[in-house]
Amino acid sequence: MMSLMMSACLYMLCYTKRLTTRLVLRTSSGGVKYRGTVDVANLSDENDLDDLDISASLCKDQPNTPLLDLMRKKGVQEVRRVLGEYIRQVKSEFSQGMILPTATGPKPPQPQKPTHVQSSKAQISPAPKCSSSPAPCGTGVRISTCSFNLKETFQTSADELYRTFINQEFVQVFTRSAATVDGRRGGRFQLLGGNVSGEFTQLVPDLRIEMRWRFRTWPSEHYATIKLDLEDQGDETELTMECRGVPAGEEDSTREGWTRFYFQAIKQTFGY
Repeated sequence: MMSLMMSACLYMLCYTKRLTTRLVLRTSSGGVKYRGTVDVANLSDENDLDDLDISASLCKDQPNTPLLDLMRKKGVQEVRRVLGEYIRQVKSEFSQGMILPTATGPKPPQPQKPTHVQSSKAQISPAPKCSSSPAPCGTGVRISTCSFNLKETFQTSADELYRTFINQEFVQVFTRSAATVDGRRGGRFQLLGGNVSGEFTQLVPDLRIEMRWRFRTWPSEHYATIKLDLEDQGDETELTMECRGVPAGEEDSTREGWTRFYFQAIKQTFGY
C-alpha cells in the first residue's frame, strides 16, 4: 500500500505546497482494491512534520472499508515519516540546485535523467519490420524505417491508465522530470529533459491514444507514429502498442525506452 503512494509523493513535493496523490488500498486475502486520495494541505519546508495536515479519503464511487480507518491511523504516520526523509534528502542536495518549496512559492527542479528502471516483462515482437519504402524526413531526405509492437498489462482501470499518459502532472511524476503535456488532440508534449517530443493526433478517452513521437537525436523533423490501444479487463488493462516509422538502427533503443521509461516507470510509481 505504502510503496504506491510514496513514489508519487516524493516527486510532487518539488512542485506544490499542496500535495494530492492517488491512494490504493488492497486487502491481503482477496486482493480487493479501494481507490482514494491522500492530501497534504500545507506542505512546506517551513512547516514542522508534526504540523502537516495529512488526510486520506476514498473516491466517491468506492464503498466504505475498515482499511480507510487503518490508513488514517497508521498510514498517515508512514506518509509523515517518508516526507520527512525526503525533505532531509533534498536539503542535502540543495547545493546541486534542488530548491525546496516555501511559503512564497515553489521553484521546479532542473530536469534530471530518469533513474534506472527494472527490465520489462512486456511481450515484444520477435524482430522489427523494416519498411521497403523509406519515409521522408523534414529535410527532404528519405530514410529507412522500422516498426515493432509491444504488449503490457497494468493493474488498473483503462480510464486511469489513459489519464496517466496524457496528464501533465502524472507524466512529471513517473518520468521524475519537468514535462509539458497538452492532453488534447493536436496538443504537443515534451518530456525527459526535451529528449522526447511529439503531438497527440487522435484521442479516444479510455480506449486509444495516437501520437507523432520523436527522440531528439533522430533526423530533423522525423516522427514515428505510435498507437496505444487500451482494453479494460476488469481489474487490469491490457495495453497494445504499435510503433511505425522508427529510423532503422533505432528500433532497439526506442523499444527499450518505452519499456523502461514509460511502462515500468508507471508501474513502479503508481503501483499498476
